[in-house]
Order: sequence, then structure tokens, then C-alpha cells
Amino acid sequence: MADDGVRLVKPGMKYEGAQGVTYNAGVSRKTVGAEKVCMNILPMPPGVKSKPHIHRGIETIAYMLEGECTLFHGKQLENQTLIKQGEQIFIPDNVPHAPYNLSDKKCVWVVVHSSGDDQDELIRTEELDYVLESYEQREP
Repeated sequence: MADDGVRLVKPGMKYEGAQGVTYNAGVSRKTVGAEKVCMNILPMPPGVKSKPHIHRGIETIAYMLEGECTLFHGKQLENQTLIKQGEQIFIPDNVPHAPYNLSDKKCVWVVVHSSGDDQDELIRTEELDYVLESYEQREP
């Protein structure tokens, strides 16, 4: 059979991203040689949050496979959007964001980026960490 580049990715590989969360590795440059798109699974137990970050020049689409999660987004993470099971969210390039599972149940995202690796052009925005930290302090 001629190699046409089609590749299967089986579950089992994991990695920790610079966002501070652990992904189940999917299609990417590292797993199959993809250059223009990648897709990973992001399970988030209750209380887990990503570190605020942007993807410079890279768009993101995320589908909520299971549960619900709040996405903090905007220049100062001033916006909050609750994404529920079956919903999708689009995050334009260069928009600071951080998902935060404020629910009492695990959520599972399917995350797609317009690059071969979700870590490409990922820039941490440490100056926004205080937003999520201050939110934690307001929780009961």
C-alpha cells in the first residue's frame, strides 16, 4: 500500500502544556507531522484552570465534549463565557484567555488550533495571573 500520509492517533499519550494543564495528545506536528492544524483533548477536573496566555497569529476552536467550563478572555480577562456540553467557542488569535473549571464536575474539551502544535507561538501573560487568583479568593 502506498503511503498517502493518512495517520491514525490512538489515545494514551499525554503532555503538559505551557498553559499549565495536561492534554491527551491528538493530531499534531509531533504525532503525525501536521503543519497547519492540530487537535488535542483537554480534560479538566473541577477547580483546574489554565494559565492565562495568547496564541500569537493562531486561531482556536474548542468544543465542549463533556461538562461545562468558564472561559476568561479579553485584554484583562474581563469577560467570562460559560461553555456547556455540545457548545463550541472560537478564540481569535492574540486574545488573552484562560479556561477555568468552576463547576463541581470534570469537563472535557476538544481543542483545535490553526497550527501544527498548540504550543506554537504560545505566549504566557503572567501579568494577568492575578485575575484568576483574585477570583479564587472570592469563591465560597
